[in-house]
This record gives sequence, structure tokens and C-alpha cells, in this order.
Amino acid sequence: LFATAYLVLAATSLAVPVTNEPPRVAPSIVLAIGVASIVFASTVAGPSVPTPHASLALPLSLLAAVAEEALFRRVAYARLARFGALVAVAGSAILFGMVHLPAYGVAALPVDLGAGVLFGWQRWASGTWLVPAGTHAFANAVAIVR
Repeated sequence: LFATAYLVLAATSLAVPVTNEPPRVAPSIVLAIGVASIVFASTVAGPSVPTPHASLALPLSLLAAVAEEALFRRVAYARLARFGALVAVAGSAILFGMVHLPAYGVAALPVDLGAGVLFGWQRWASGTWLVPAGTHAFANAVAIVR
């Protein structure tokens, strides 16, 4: 059920016409900063909450990351960008945090907002949603295998 929902979300988000911006920073550098941020945060955070390691957990978490970034950093960011980069970054981060409230609760909201800001900045700096999608997928993989 989750896989189908994420596939529909990704397909629907990818069907919306969006224009990429020219990169402000080399996408490889933006991706490296994002990955380094995730590694640092996971080191500082201490042990994670145990999660079931079903065989589908990793592929589903990677699919979820890409589908969410297609929605939040591809579509929502692009729609909010006409109000300026700050509104696009903050607005897409707030939407990202709100969507995760039912699953993770208010206690996780600062982490979700922080991740949303990082992903939004990556979208702005790289000019594409693919860089934050890569970072988000890496973060989800770290959370599963940790």
C-alpha cells in the first residue's frame, strides 16, 4: 500500500511542469554538504530508535524520499518561488514538517523542519530537486541501517 501511494505521489508530482533554475553552487558540492550534514547529525544524535528491518524497509524509504522531494522541492518549491527564495525554502520546509506530524508527532517536528530547510536550501543552491532527493534518500537509508 505504501509503495503504491509513493509511486502515485511521485508520478503525479513529476507530471507537473516545473522549470529548473541555473545552479548557484555546483550540485556536487551541494550534495556533499547535505550528506556531510546527515552524517554529522546522525553522529551527534546518538542511538536511534529501533525500527523493524523488514526486507522492504530500505527500498520503501528510498522511494518515499524521492516521492516526497518530487512533491515538496519540485512542485511546492517551484510554486512558492515566485514569492522569493526564502518563502520557497521556508514554505516547503513547513509543509514537509506538517506532513510528518501524524507519523512522528510534535517531538520530531524540529528535526523535520531542519531537514526541510536543508533540502530547500539544496534546491535553491543546486537549481534542481534531484540533489535534495539524493540527500533525503541517504538520510532515510542511514536511519534504516543505523
